[in-house]
Amino acid sequence: MSDYSSSSNQDISSVQKDKHDGKIQIVHDEKTSAYVPPDEKEVRKLMWKLDRRIVPLVAILYLCSFLDRVNIGHAKLAGIIDDLQMSENMYNWSLSIFFAGYVIFEIPANMFCKLLGPRIWLSIIMVVWGVIMAVMSEAKNGAGLMAARFFLGVAEAGLFPGAVFLISVWYPRSSQTIRTAIFYASSTLAGAFGGVLAFGIMFMDGLRGLTGWQWIFIIEALPTLIFAFVTFFFLPDYPENSSFINDREREIIVNRIKEDAGPATETHFTWKQFFSTFTDLKLYLVSILSLCCCCPMYSLSLFMPTIVRDMGFSNLTAQAVSAPPYVFACATTLGFAFSADRRAERGFHYATVSFIGMVGYILLITLREQGAAAKYVAATIACCGAFPLIPLSAAWNSNNTGGHTKRAVSIAFVAGVGNLGGILSGKVSN
Repeated sequence: MSDYSSSSNQDISSVQKDKHDGKIQIVHDEKTSAYVPPDEKEVRKLMWKLDRRIVPLVAILYLCSFLDRVNIGHAKLAGIIDDLQMSENMYNWSLSIFFAGYVIFEIPANMFCKLLGPRIWLSIIMVVWGVIMAVMSEAKNGAGLMAARFFLGVAEAGLFPGAVFLISVWYPRSSQTIRTAIFYASSTLAGAFGGVLAFGIMFMDGLRGLTGWQWIFIIEALPTLIFAFVTFFFLPDYPENSSFINDREREIIVNRIKEDAGPATETHFTWKQFFSTFTDLKLYLVSILSLCCCCPMYSLSLFMPTIVRDMGFSNLTAQAVSAPPYVFACATTLGFAFSADRRAERGFHYATVSFIGMVGYILLITLREQGAAAKYVAATIACCGAFPLIPLSAAWNSNNTGGHTKRAVSIAFVAGVGNLGGILSGKVSN
């Protein structure tokens, strides 16, 4: 069973350059087109070329993003609450306020991504949030930390919807979930890598007069700034204007996307497409799903070090022990995404993963008086159920939204509503 509608056959297109301004255009004319459909071997070779160029880089960018947004959980164990003389309530507000900025700027960010192109836009926001991350190490009180977290959310708002949008304009719908899952799985690796990294960084406490949590913010900002420049030079924008593919490859990609999209082939910004997004009932249904899956995911991401510490581990040991559940979550995320693409199905996979997450959370509640091993297994099961939901819902939404403008707005809106779960997760702990 497929969860997206099959596309109708369209007039074959050709890719031509305008003699006056050099811009590449898609010309819909069967008589003038010499397009020859590719064979399976040619498609596989082209997809591998795209995968090598796009997917690893986007995955690294999201790893940097997720590492920077959740490292405050490790900073807590490194003593940030005591050093800034914050109450537990103010600390929880500093978690939630990140998502306020994130949600507010989600749709405008994807509009900028559409207008400027992913390469330029993602490079800009990475520089901005990398600087904010490093400057956060100079926070003197809770108010300063909250202000920095708010603007960090504003800066990071464009990455996830921008990455999903980028994948949607390069790959047909049947290939999007696994690619989305690969880059999103880097967030689980960020959870694992962040714990191990924080474990090592805490040994730098006192070096050059800085505390362990200050070094966490500074060191984890560096990869973001480095890869901002890598992104500017290596990340492609759109198939129609990217130089790393030749004319034949461009022709194949453009025609595959057009045939897959059916009648919804609009590529230029239009206000009609923008406003039509909000009259689509699917938008609100998928947004509710996104909210329901982001809340448990962020609850684990932000509080996993504290959850592990409360099992009886020391602050230092908890940083390292919080890593393994994310490794299992990464494998589960990729496995379900591969299966969903292979079967062209979304709903059953989403329901199955939701059930796994529900079981994990029920076990966390019922085993809270049991030993550390039982609670640790429950936390691992919860991670395996929470993280795979995000790429499944993101691809499900993207697969069923046609036209560049409408898709960009829809992806941003759904991600924005979903990230309200980050605000809730920060307050639920109270």
